[in-house]
Amino acid sequence: MTHTVHPYAHRLGIIRDWKSRWFSADKKSYRENVKVDEAIRRFLTKRLRGTYTSGIEIERSAAELRVIVSTARPGLVIGRSGENATKLRAELGKVVHTVAPEDRRALKLDINEIRQPETDAAVVAAMVAEGLEKRMPFRRVLKQTVEKVIAAREVEGVRITISGRLGGAEMSRKEELKKGRIPLQTFRADIDFAHAEAILPYGVIGIKVWIYRGNIYQDKRGPARNS
Repeated sequence: MTHTVHPYAHRLGIIRDWKSRWFSADKKSYRENVKVDEAIRRFLTKRLRGTYTSGIEIERSAAELRVIVSTARPGLVIGRSGENATKLRAELGKVVHTVAPEDRRALKLDINEIRQPETDAAVVAAMVAEGLEKRMPFRRVLKQTVEKVIAAREVEGVRITISGRLGGAEMSRKEELKKGRIPLQTFRADIDFAHAEAILPYGVIGIKVWIYRGNIYQDKRGPARNS
């Protein structure tokens, strides 16, 4: 029997790195750090909805806590003269202080721009959700999105699945559109995966996106040997 695995977790340590990078010596701070990370991600996911935010990475050192947000709309996150970013950093500080009152690390917020939104699965899932929430026909949303993604030079395959009460039907069902190839079992395949939800009056529609961006070949040649 087959086991379904997460395309990101499946490649950790091979072509992917962890989204939270820190080290904790004692168990108490480890538990606290996990709680803080979860609170930060939950808060930012809710707060930055509609800004095409892709990834939230967290780095910890002894002196600082750095949160790196990747978004396709950095102007909305930063705001005029950095007003929104300053306000967001202050709100993040409150969230961290609520979960871990004794954490004295300096909080830093970095905002990175995604140059090609069509090659990022999380951004594409947000595009599909936005189209469905605008009450556009779901088949048109699927077709337009797939064609837009496959037109990007780096993309070799795309697959989008939506499930729920599509079109307001009484019974839920699943629709899928695929173009190109998605080699899920190949470790070196650079497959970006994301899932999102479109909140509609008659229920929630789930969205899953897979984007294949070619293979990543690492140089496995060792140091040159002396003859």
